[in-house]
Amino acid sequence: MAALEVVRAGMLTLLQDSGRLGVAQLGLSQGGALDMHAYCWANYLLGNDMSCSQLEMTLGQASFKSDHDIVCAITGADAAATIDGIPVKPWQTFCLSKGSLLAFNYPRKGLRTYLAVKGGFQCKPMMDSVSTVVRNKVGGIDGGRALLVGDMLPMILPSSKSESHVRYAHKALYVAPRFIPDYEAPLTLRVIESYQHTLFSEHVKARFYSNSYRVSLQCDRMGCRLDGPNLNTAVNGIISEGIAYGAIQIPPNGLPIILFNDRQTLGGYPKLGCVARIDMAKLAQAAPGKEVQFLRGNLEELQQEWIQFSRYFGLPY
Repeated sequence: MAALEVVRAGMLTLLQDSGRLGVAQLGLSQGGALDMHAYCWANYLLGNDMSCSQLEMTLGQASFKSDHDIVCAITGADAAATIDGIPVKPWQTFCLSKGSLLAFNYPRKGLRTYLAVKGGFQCKPMMDSVSTVVRNKVGGIDGGRALLVGDMLPMILPSSKSESHVRYAHKALYVAPRFIPDYEAPLTLRVIESYQHTLFSEHVKARFYSNSYRVSLQCDRMGCRLDGPNLNTAVNGIISEGIAYGAIQIPPNGLPIILFNDRQTLGGYPKLGCVARIDMAKLAQAAPGKEVQFLRGNLEELQQEWIQFSRYFGLPY
């Protein structure tokens, strides 16, 4: 069986797919690719099913070798990838020859890079997903850990004689430039306010929407803490309840926390609302220091944007 060898593991490289949905009642996080825009395009370029797992590299600096000729795609943060020292363009397909070294450097733009192979990686699923959630010790390999040097990742490769494999191997496919995000562009996140927005005064909400924040160093797959004007509220806590993807929690220090895929399932901080699902991919690529602003979103418009995205890529939700 074909396998991809981890030559250099990078800061945090994880096997991820579209996530482990419907498990919050068991106390488990959903996991999955933080940047669904980049993840979906990588699988789309290769003709993969949207559930095919990929490697998510945070801050790049990883390298790999394959024991077979394989067809790959790189999306997300541009980590100046090379094959045996020769630059490889992101957001397109390419062939990685047997024994060649595919190396990623520190991202020029963005934070997370995605590597997909045609056919996907073979890994035993847990609850219908191979997504790695380190804090839950589930998914991925060896009980939900990050990849290490020397790991061998089995791949599901198409027949070398199949028409599709020959076509993908000899003709690179590209994502149209208009669909490639500019991770250096100003970042505005649209907010769907929750029923708890009434816990915040109009003055506090005006402060939230009129000021900018910066992504702090305390940012991981659980959530993104922001630095900036604090949002004082008379309510420091509520009865713990389930936490939605993209929820904007306001802890006692008044600095917002936006919750990602590996968030805890319950929480007791008041929530102003949720960042729109379609905008969360942008936040996933925001490095510490990135400026963030917020805008009240229109629920119907945001629903239609997500429906269009979901239908285009054939997502089940």
